[in-house]
Amino acid sequence: MTDNSTQARMAAELQQLWHSHFPLSKAMDVRVQDFDGRRLTTRTTLQANTNIHGSAFAGSLYAIQALTAWGILYLQLQHLQLDASIIHASGRIDFARPVLEDIVAGSELPLAELDADSLRANGKLRLQLAASVTTADGRSASSFSGDYAVRLNR
Repeated sequence: MTDNSTQARMAAELQQLWHSHFPLSKAMDVRVQDFDGRRLTTRTTLQANTNIHGSAFAGSLYAIQALTAWGILYLQLQHLQLDASIIHASGRIDFARPVLEDIVAGSELPLAELDADSLRANGKLRLQLAASVTTADGRSASSFSGDYAVRLNR
């Protein structure tokens, strides 16, 4: 796909975009941890996202996973050099266990799963993406599924 330096640059640009245009991401201190060309991993501190029980706030878990899924889609569109608007149309989350440490979320979208030809032909596309949060010991803490609408900017 792309080399490591290009992936790092794309990830840094995504984080800057989030912090400039998605105020919640800055308040939550969402950071891009890694982007390997097909998977995006994000991280935020528990301290900035704690509920009254001392665990991760459910809204923060939803937000970081929705942003991470949005982010991997954005990065893949950038790789394809497609200028498009992305809308988070709907989402669903399941909580399996409390998160008692920094929140780490991941989402994957291999380029082969992004129907770029259909997007180019129709100017729009709707797809479902998944994201997840795991605990430090690797157990599933929450899983997210969201519908995203993409429209080419023409």
